[in-house]
Amino acid sequence: MKKRLRRSATDRSLTGVCGGIAEYLGVSSFGVRLLFIIVPVSFLFYIILANTIPDSRSSL
Repeated sequence: MKKRLRRSATDRSLTGVCGGIAEYLGVSSFGVRLLFIIVPVSFLFYIILANTIPDSRSSL
């Protein structure tokens, strides 16, 4: 199965972007969130990703 970048349905603080990136890369979501806080341009990048990355499908 091909792995796709999607917003996380379970690991989300605001929109699930950092959780989705962490799941895709296989790293800690805390590290991804910390990276978004440290890098100054990341706020604009986060808004773009929040509007373009689709939601993950919720499983039953």
